[in-house]
Parts: sequence; C-alpha cells; structure tokens
Amino acid sequence: MKRTNFNSVDLELEDNVVAIKRVSKTVKGGRNMRFSALVVVGDKNGHVGAGVGKAAEVPEAIRKGKEAAMKQMIEVHLDKNGSVPHDFIGKFCGASLLLKRAPEGTGIIAGGPARAILELAGIRNIRTKSLGSNNKQNVVFAALTGLQSMKKPEEVARLRGKAVEEI
Repeated sequence: MKRTNFNSVDLELEDNVVAIKRVSKTVKGGRNMRFSALVVVGDKNGHVGAGVGKAAEVPEAIRKGKEAAMKQMIEVHLDKNGSVPHDFIGKFCGASLLLKRAPEGTGIIAGGPARAILELAGIRNIRTKSLGSNNKQNVVFAALTGLQSMKKPEEVARLRGKAVEEI
C-alpha cells in the first residue's frame, strides 16, 4: 500500500483505540506478557490512518500505535453528501469489507472496527458489510485499503477520455 506522508502538525488529529489485547511470548524462563493496541487517527476531514503498537505497558502501546497510525495516513475522497464516490470492496488478508454509497441522512451503518475508520475519515453517510474474517485488525486495514483505492469521478473520466458529466 502506498501511503501519503502528511505533516501531523498542521492537522487536528483525533485518535480512537479500537482494540487492546494481551499477547505473550514463551521464553525459557516462562511467558513474557505485553500489550498490543490498534489505534485509528484522523481529522474527520478526509485524512485517516491506522497503526498497531506493542509494549509492556498499555499507555506506551497506545502511544506507539498512534505514532504508527500518523505515519500511515491516507487521503480519502468524499462526494458532496459525505459518502464515498462509488461502491468498492476493500480486502486485507482474510477480511473483506464492502463499502456502499448512501444518500444524505443514512448515517454510518458499520460495525465497530470499520466505524472507527469511517468516522475519523469524515464520512457521514455509508453502508458497509464485513465479509470473510471479522478479525478487528484485518477489518480496519481492509477499510483503509478500500478507502485508499477509491477513485474520484475526475480520475475515472480522465482515464476513459470522457467528460465528468458523461460518467
């Protein structure tokens, strides 16, 4: 996935912790316990990112996840009613997420992990369906790849050699 680097200083970013889990590594002396945090950051205006942080303490894992999410920010194309330009299926590992356009007033119809990405991206009207795996981390990254793969009507028109009104 190609990511766009944004300067996080000029963006007012909000963060949302989607999942915190305790992970362990078995070593000679027993088990090493650590915490893994899945964090989503966005400005609710077309910029969003997700990252995973792992550390011995929960706050440190969240901080690392937030930093990783800021490094992987993408820009999302929105239409005039705060929805996506077209229907699309985002895939990541075993998870697939169907993203469908919705008219004004629909709201965000999505499960927990996908909702976090969509809200922080600034999308106001969308319908989604999680297909395949329901692993939170994979669903979040499937939503991210789906949003990144969206094309503006201007791009599609340019590729087809037509005017935007014809499409």
